[in-house]
Amino acid sequence: MADQSPSLVIAMGKSEIGILPKMANRHGLIAGATGTGKTVTLRVMAERFSSVGVPVFMADVKGDLSGLPFPGGDNPKVADRAKKLGLADFSPQGYPVVFWDVFGEQGHPVRTTVSEMGPLLLSRILNLNDVQSGVLTIAFKIADDTGLLLLDFKDLRAMIQFVGDNADQFKTQYGNISTASIGAIQRSLLALEQQGGEKFFGEPALNLQDLRQTDARGKGIINIVTADKLLQSPRIYATFLLWMLSELFETLPEVGDPPKPKLVFFFDEAHLLFNELPKVLEEKIEQVVRLIRSKGIGVYFITQNPLDIPETVLGQLGNRVQHALRAFTPKDQKTVKAAADTFRANPKLNVATVITELEVGEALVSVLDEKGSPTVVERALVYPPQSRLTPLTPDERIKIIQGSTLYGHYEKVVDRESAFEKLRARAEEKHAGAESSLPSKGRGAAPKSDVEVIVGAMAKSAAHAIGSQIGRQIIRGVLGSIFGGGRKR
Repeated sequence: MADQSPSLVIAMGKSEIGILPKMANRHGLIAGATGTGKTVTLRVMAERFSSVGVPVFMADVKGDLSGLPFPGGDNPKVADRAKKLGLADFSPQGYPVVFWDVFGEQGHPVRTTVSEMGPLLLSRILNLNDVQSGVLTIAFKIADDTGLLLLDFKDLRAMIQFVGDNADQFKTQYGNISTASIGAIQRSLLALEQQGGEKFFGEPALNLQDLRQTDARGKGIINIVTADKLLQSPRIYATFLLWMLSELFETLPEVGDPPKPKLVFFFDEAHLLFNELPKVLEEKIEQVVRLIRSKGIGVYFITQNPLDIPETVLGQLGNRVQHALRAFTPKDQKTVKAAADTFRANPKLNVATVITELEVGEALVSVLDEKGSPTVVERALVYPPQSRLTPLTPDERIKIIQGSTLYGHYEKVVDRESAFEKLRARAEEKHAGAESSLPSKGRGAAPKSDVEVIVGAMAKSAAHAIGSQIGRQIIRGVLGSIFGGGRKR
């Protein structure tokens, strides 16, 4: 079978076509119109990587990848594909899976802290303009300077309220903070909360090492994030995956070109990432994709059209599987021609014509050879998956979730003292101070300002923090060190 091959065989052209494990961190692309077989290709590639001990991370955007833990083979189309390819030794099998869910409903909860998300990515989730994003950045800076931890959603809301209430006192040191921008941020936070996005922020935050595990048999764990509900908020979905990619880039050590990847990251519905993306962020994503391969991470984008991805990123995707595209209009025809031109030409194949003729499960495939050069594109039939195509029942899913070694850790929310609690204590202190300073026999002192109170309240903890790890600024991992920051330790 393909598992014993030196390459991870995913399709059959004139001969077997497979991805070389040592070239798998050179990234890749799965493209094609809806219904042409992209999801099956994704599944087959995940199985191949898992079989050689490479952990996988991917999102299940349509709810049809959950059957991976169980053997398949019962689908007549799978049997027919295996017969057509002459796979006499085709053997159904399941793969080790861990389910995750931002909403904590169909998998282990996935969380990060507000601080680790950072103002740039958070601005994208909240759809803020440049001025509003600047005000949000100021709020993060004030939190840093006053020792206020931004961990969960209520911390962020309390901090924005505090900055807005004291905008005049902060103006000299930090710049203008307009009431309109504060209001816009608060409205965006309310909208995010109504979408359930606040569940993504808090502790325990995801430990990325938990994504890089193998089972007792040495198979790589396939981490599946349930994304059908998350995809209802496309900007949140895309930014969530971008955050994960940036955290992997920042936290993993340099390994050069390993014999096989440390993790393969599949970015489904990739067009959502680049839709209306600010140029500065697009440039940083290009840098991350280029540099993260040296961390042993392979990134595979899945999208309908390869041209959905910026050329600077597309040029780094060495392993490509192109399913059918449709050409109903002159614009479609230009798109097909452009997509065909991204492959290394095959003199025996009119790629632009073949793209429109491919049947479901067929694809044009080009992978990197031993020297890292793309092979000549071939028309091929994708191998059938070994795992079950039918989604899990709710009971089956619950059993797998509860049987995981991670069960119980992420399910228990931790709410330690942070910005919300300290700002609430400040408000109570201010109120008590105002009462105690009421005039008595004609004497009295004016109550302290908000900023004076917060600085005073933080003096003791700041003095302790200077000599500790907490004394460092709350530095966020926004696309790694190339943004001039690092991960909060």
